[in-house]
Amino acid sequence: MLTATVVNCSIRYPDRPWWETPAAAARDGYPAVEFWWPFAGPVASDAELRRLADALHDAGVRLVALNTFGGDLAAGERGILSHPHRVSEVRENAESVARIDRELGCRLHNVLYGERLDGVTGAAQDDTAAANLAYLRETIPVPLLEPLSGTRPDYPVRTADQAAAVIDRVGGGVGLLADLYHLAANDQDVAGTLRAHVDRIAHVQIADHPGRHRPGTGRIPIAAHLALLTELGYRGLVADEYAPL
Repeated sequence: MLTATVVNCSIRYPDRPWWETPAAAARDGYPAVEFWWPFAGPVASDAELRRLADALHDAGVRLVALNTFGGDLAAGERGILSHPHRVSEVRENAESVARIDRELGCRLHNVLYGERLDGVTGAAQDDTAAANLAYLRETIPVPLLEPLSGTRPDYPVRTADQAAAVIDRVGGGVGLLADLYHLAANDQDVAGTLRAHVDRIAHVQIADHPGRHRPGTGRIPIAAHLALLTELGYRGLVADEYAPL
């Protein structure tokens, strides 16, 4: 059965600077790591890339997934993909991500859609997102789209069906990130969602609900969902993306 061989360093080790977290992951037995975008702006500097490469090398772990730049997450932003006035940031970030991929072998990149903006129509934002996703698809190996919970009610990608509609609009080439915590928190039929969308799923993340803590602390039957994914033929990675208690 599938098990988590990846850990999300950004949420799992919040009390450490990001460059120290690969070593913590190695001590916890993970051979691979993923991050939310750890750098301050959309373009990682040479020094930041060297620090990331050195941290991974010294810890002996692989970088397998990395969020693209999502704006100021601490201030509540949840992506800029659909924001017309930030297209240049999306594309500058894509070039920076592509460089990281070339140097470190990373392939999976979660792209946060962006919350609805006041004064801009939903159609204009969706057009921007589609154009940016088409650009990302040609620039980085595997862009991912993830249904999110905990966002404004009008956030456009809260269900797997909504994510699939966006992917279909750009003609494929974008994977679905199935985060079992977000699916459950949005009152999705998680097993039904996995069955319906397994062919799109390119990455899986796990945390329990409620609380977003270690599996077994909430009500999600995570082992059963991972067994179902195995039965359905999913052979990708599974990442622990939970907050420590």
